[in-house]
Amino acid sequence: MDSLSLRHIRWLPAVLGTILLGNTLLASPTLATPQNTAPQNTASQNATPQAQWIQRWSPQAAKDGLGAFEGVEDHGKTKEIYVQGNNYRFDMLTTDRDGSDRQRNEVKGMVTAGQQLTIGKGDTWRFTYSMYIPSTLRATTSFTHIMQMKEPGLGSAPIVTLDLRRRGSASSLELVVNKTNTVVGGTDLLPLQNKWISIDVSFRYDNAPNGTAHFIVNDGTRNVVDAQKSGVDTWLADRVRPKWGIYRSINDKADLLNTYLLLTNLKAYQLS
Repeated sequence: MDSLSLRHIRWLPAVLGTILLGNTLLASPTLATPQNTAPQNTASQNATPQAQWIQRWSPQAAKDGLGAFEGVEDHGKTKEIYVQGNNYRFDMLTTDRDGSDRQRNEVKGMVTAGQQLTIGKGDTWRFTYSMYIPSTLRATTSFTHIMQMKEPGLGSAPIVTLDLRRRGSASSLELVVNKTNTVVGGTDLLPLQNKWISIDVSFRYDNAPNGTAHFIVNDGTRNVVDAQKSGVDTWLADRVRPKWGIYRSINDKADLLNTYLLLTNLKAYQLS
């Protein structure tokens, strides 16, 4: 990270709500707010203020619904992106298709107070949220993205993706800068499934060598990933728009099951 980066946050357990899956009640955890840890200059009243994280977006699923997003790409045969309790739920059936070779159920962009938030070149943003990945959502040798950073528009390649990747028998959760296929960080997927985990990603959006990426995963008790890369390309053109959900190839048919993904406590902060 560059000199504006902050120390990673402490994760504080709390319960926002519950959802019913089968006979199991799953508690939705809360993420701590990133704290401004930039050193304060008390020597001069005229000193330049230090940069700090400003919260720009904090939707509550039960209150804001899918209106918290710029758009919804639901390619299911029935409604497969919806609010469940205070969580956003993305279902995926093996028969769902977006075109002939892939599946997609995603939300895109951020809206607050009716206004669309825009990420521009040179901006630094941080996203924190809680995620539940069931064992039925498997890693694949082809692409399985559960978060993307993209330039809006048809045909644009993803800039950064959060992937469920399988290499041989090993399955991992990885953050990847796609232009150079640079893995920012990753960890074994299996211990993270069937439980709530916390995700913390931050990016400086710019062309290489000015782009940066920082990836933290907390399993509920400790950080299992805390990795960063500098000098990476995190920009294409126009603006960047985040996407969440399930977007996967159908090539690995043996690993495609009827499944779902849960997200809650989504927050976005801009460094300014």
